[in-house]
Amino acid sequence: MTDDRATPVLLYDGVCGICNRAVQTIIRHDRHGTLRFAALDSDFARAVIERHPDLRDIDSMVFIDNPGGSDERVSVRSAAGLDVARYLGGPFRILLTARIIPAGLRDRLYDRFAAVRYRFGRRHDTCPLPAPEVRARFLDV
Repeated sequence: MTDDRATPVLLYDGVCGICNRAVQTIIRHDRHGTLRFAALDSDFARAVIERHPDLRDIDSMVFIDNPGGSDERVSVRSAAGLDVARYLGGPFRILLTARIIPAGLRDRLYDRFAAVRYRFGRRHDTCPLPAPEVRARFLDV
């Protein structure tokens, strides 16, 4: 990995089974191998939230470009998902066409799914430990 600040970070719900499967899918398709991950309840996430108080009650994935930098940029909900698609590139870029849908509507749909995500995917008691070969990409593990 190069400069850690230059590599993006995805915050996710560490106890959500669907979120954990999504992270594993992202890792499998990450051609760059640089996207890092942290649970929403991690020390890293708390530091991000301290810098961005509007995230204080967030229960969503958060994509962070240039974490810790003076030009740090965060995106949440559907925008974070689209940033992941942009980062992955390749066939995932087709998902970027969702930008034609107004952000408010995309986020309402995202929030509706997020509200029922534990019904469709298992809820873990604790954040599962990542596989040893990718553990270095997870912050605060």
